[in-house]
Parts: sequence; C-alpha cells; structure tokens
Amino acid sequence: MRTHPWDVDDALWARVEPLIPPPLPSLRGGRARVDDRRVFGAILYVLQTGCQWNALPKELCSSSTAHRRFQEWEAGGFFERLHAEGLTEYDALQGIEWEWQAVDGAMTKAPLARVPQLI
Repeated sequence: MRTHPWDVDDALWARVEPLIPPPLPSLRGGRARVDDRRVFGAILYVLQTGCQWNALPKELCSSSTAHRRFQEWEAGGFFERLHAEGLTEYDALQGIEWEWQAVDGAMTKAPLARVPQLI
C-alpha cells in the first residue's frame, strides 16, 4: 500500500527511467543532482493535483528543481516518448481504433469583445 501518492513504484520506474534524457552538463558546480525518481514523483504530484510548482511539499524536492527538470525533460522529448510508450502499451492491451479519431471543442464569443456598430 502506498503511503504517499507521489511515490513511484518499482514497476513504473523500470519503464520510465530508460526514457529520461541524460542530464545536461553543468559548469556551475554546486550541490549534487537530485535523484530523477524523486523529481519524477514531484512532477507527477504537480500534474495530478494541479497545484503550483511553489506548492510542492518540501519532502519531495524543491519547486525550482522540479520545474527546471520538467523543462529540461520537455526539451529532451521525454514526455513525448512517455506518451508514445503509453499509447503503444494501451493499444496492445485494449486496442485503439487509429482510423477513427475525434476532437471535441467549443466556440463561444469572447465575453469582453467589442461588436462594431453598423450605422
């Protein structure tokens, strides 16, 4: 039983870790890099709860570290690869009708838009 919703179990981590891009070289030095698994849990926490980066619980990692790593991984294509792997796995388990897709949308007037006067 998971005691913390941001804990990443071993099975998930084994599938996610190979997709993470290698760290960017740093010339700044400083502290040791925070563990990728811990940062991934922090990113999942933000995505699941919808909270702001600065609202991350301190026990996960600093909000600046999580946000920086999120940007780094996004630029490295991590989330695209993760999405593609998830779709492939779901397709193998349940099947996806790739030929039939739909997009849902809504069109409304802008609430503060000005309508030109036709006089």
